[in-house]
Amino acid sequence: MILKKIELINFRNYEHLSTRFYKGINIIYGDNAQGKTNLLESIYVLGLTKSHRSFIDNNLIRKDKEKAIIKGSINNGGLDTNLSISIDYKNKILSMDDSLIKKTSDYISNMNIIIFYPDDLELLKGSPQNRRKYLNLELSQLYSNYYIVSNDYNKLLKMRNEYLKKMNFNNNVDMNYFDILTNYLIDKAIILIKMRYKYIEKINAYCETIYKDIMNLDGFQIKYCPSIDIDYKDDDLSRKNLKEFYKKQLNYDIKMCSTSYGPHKDDFEFLLNENNLKLFGSQGQQRIAVLSLKLSEIEIFKKYKNTTPILLLDDVFSELSDDKKNNLLKYISKDIQTIITTTELNNLNEKLIKKSKLFKIESGKLIKIKEVKENE
Repeated sequence: MILKKIELINFRNYEHLSTRFYKGINIIYGDNAQGKTNLLESIYVLGLTKSHRSFIDNNLIRKDKEKAIIKGSINNGGLDTNLSISIDYKNKILSMDDSLIKKTSDYISNMNIIIFYPDDLELLKGSPQNRRKYLNLELSQLYSNYYIVSNDYNKLLKMRNEYLKKMNFNNNVDMNYFDILTNYLIDKAIILIKMRYKYIEKINAYCETIYKDIMNLDGFQIKYCPSIDIDYKDDDLSRKNLKEFYKKQLNYDIKMCSTSYGPHKDDFEFLLNENNLKLFGSQGQQRIAVLSLKLSEIEIFKKYKNTTPILLLDDVFSELSDDKKNNLLKYISKDIQTIITTTELNNLNEKLIKKSKLFKIESGKLIKIKEVKENE
């Protein structure tokens, strides 16, 4: 998969930008606060409809402007697709090949993106909510039905919680309807838990080797921590057990006015030789753990979607020692379109620079410094 070109109108600090990217490695360098991260963010939004930096879409609109527009052309397996997102203070409009897309699930899996940026350390060090958000976004890119099931689950969860609040205040409720809600919630929960479990299983097939290549340490893995147990081979048994579990939890849930257990409470851990890196890892070990997770996704996209995602690396190399930079370079090849930002070219390997297209950025203006021939 390749992002051939992108156009920004009133996005963040960009009044207007239009540029073409090389199919291999693209390096964007310049001082801080010039727009490097904003450019990567626009690519992320184009693919996933949401920012990785802000929960509020309005923050993406340039100051004193009415809307922001992102347009891009991607090529996947020889097929060109034009994507567009328009964001104003009330609406977000998605389109593909000039046709409006009403369902995000019909849009989100067309452009696959993996991003690593400095704040990604919060994926490991931060709250379980950060890790659930990651799971939801990555699985939605892989499987469009995951996005649909996740949305359905959240709607049912909201409805069930509203009923629990009514019960807490002794309001009359239709218990038959409440049981139906709970049963539907259980059905969706089983699907989500199984998909998350299988995804982590796929990640673990690659991440230990990647971590060892970069850090020269054995024993790295990701551990999925669902808040409720299911039988991964028998949905009927899982359904039966969860119905009993939610019955036992009902009085507590009524007291708390919310559903205490389910996929909305799931988590996962980064382990090194069974030790949780959040508690016992150095910052260097933690950073490479998250990077190994992200690089593992490349292999998953190759194997299960028969495509390569677009890799975005925001100021990654400045945090790494020379030996770790060289180890990381094994995973940055011309076969995967990669867009790298850095403040200094000195942070990068000379061989990497030689085979890359270079851009310099100043005050939201992108200047092409070095081209690469497409057949190089």
